Amino acid sequence: PRLLSQFFFADERVTRVVAEINGLDAELDPQQYLVLLNQLHLSQAHLLAVLERIMEECIPTQRHSRDYLVKFPEELLVDNLGNHMLFAAECLLAGTFLEVEESDGAELRPRARNLLCSLELVRTVLREQSLSQPNSYPEPVRAVLIQFDRLFAEFELSYVSSLVAVKSPDEIYRQQEIIVLFCETVERALHLGYLTQEMIDGYEPLLMFTIPRLAIISGLLIYPEGPLSLERSPEEMSRVFSPFYNLLKKIRDLLRVLSAEELCLLERSLCTAE
Repeated sequence: PRLLSQFFFADERVTRVVAEINGLDAELDPQQYLVLLNQLHLSQAHLLAVLERIMEECIPTQRHSRDYLVKFPEELLVDNLGNHMLFAAECLLAGTFLEVEESDGAELRPRARNLLCSLELVRTVLREQSLSQPNSYPEPVRAVLIQFDRLFAEFELSYVSSLVAVKSPDEIYRQQEIIVLFCETVERALHLGYLTQEMIDGYEPLLMFTIPRLAIISGLLIYPEGPLSLERSPEEMSRVFSPFYNLLKKIRDLLRVLSAEELCLLERSLCTAE
């Protein structure tokens, strides 16, 4: 159950697979090479997972901030992101630029080198600690973990920033505005009886269509200063809505001519139509 013991065996696994890969002629046995490469990715992912748990146990209040993750596209926020970053660093150090431009790769190489050197130091220190005192984390161990955590975060942010367009603070704020709009829309729909708490608690599938439809009406009529404000230019709106700027104007103009009874009827129909 001791994390340092788990780390020792996970590290042994990585070392063994690397040794097998180094002793294999990939051209003579490409199939076995691919098998070993997959084993390496899996064993590295396990090693990083154990290391993450060790850092949470050893330096929980000294972890480098990961607030930058909110800037990343959602499709990148997967469980194996850390392992992907490690693989990217290894490729960069080997002079292979799989996903980034060569100029960006050249700038990232020093960070990749520092990260991989720090990881090797962490592996060495934790192996020694696991064999001597597997129940404690003395200051030298804590120091190398803090350094590795910082270098990993810095490389992750730099690499992803060169790979995709990360969200700006303005875009993040606009997304938060949309979240608020949806929350207020749900509260209003509950108050008016369009929705029930049982539907929400039961994750009624129809809500996936109903809430966005009601939110558009709320954003255009009820909360006109919010994220759907058409007083802004399309460039100032969230990228979720900016492509539909002209369509939203037409919808707003149509909604404005409805009476209160007609608007209520429209909203109720949006809660049932598929």
